[in-house]
Amino acid sequence: MIRSFLAIVIPAAVLKEINRVQGELKSSRVDVRWVDPEKIHLTLKFFGNIEESRIEPIADSIKDSVQTTPPFSLQVSGVGAFPHFKNPRVVWVGLVDKTASLIPFQKELEARLDQIGFPREDRSFQPHLTLGRAKSSRGKDELVGKMERYREEKFGEFQVEGLTLFKSELTPSGPIYTRLKELRLGGTSNASTNNQAPNPK
Repeated sequence: MIRSFLAIVIPAAVLKEINRVQGELKSSRVDVRWVDPEKIHLTLKFFGNIEESRIEPIADSIKDSVQTTPPFSLQVSGVGAFPHFKNPRVVWVGLVDKTASLIPFQKELEARLDQIGFPREDRSFQPHLTLGRAKSSRGKDELVGKMERYREEKFGEFQVEGLTLFKSELTPSGPIYTRLKELRLGGTSNASTNNQAPNPK
């Protein structure tokens, strides 16, 4: 059994900007478990613990959707939080989908995966990249003050050209992500195994 998820990998140039902002937010006396910037990614579907033999059926089930979807751009913009800005339990940077491609694409993937036994999520898909999760309310006001500086800031734009199926291994020092399979938008899939990802949520 392996923990697996489907995600969009974030390019290094964007992660560098995220790392810069995350460093500024870390300087507050806040009790937050920060995500390693190299492990930040956009999860489209989390499968949980599955048999490794299900990876190929997963890829096959979404192949048509992937191959008929052209590459599209996402803009990384603004710092926010769940459940809301003044009560930051999860700190994130937002994703702006100017071409309105991402959400319909994700819904189509969900529908196809539902047909092979992976139920749709109850909550709606809200594209974001998680920076950290609060462990307590200590330093909350100071964190919110620092977040305000980046509420409207743009951190870059990138082209989504494919999806990646990952294996996630939980370790005391944090998760290790291994790329299992690459699926190119508007093209064919390329298998990749035992390839630990420096940056694959």
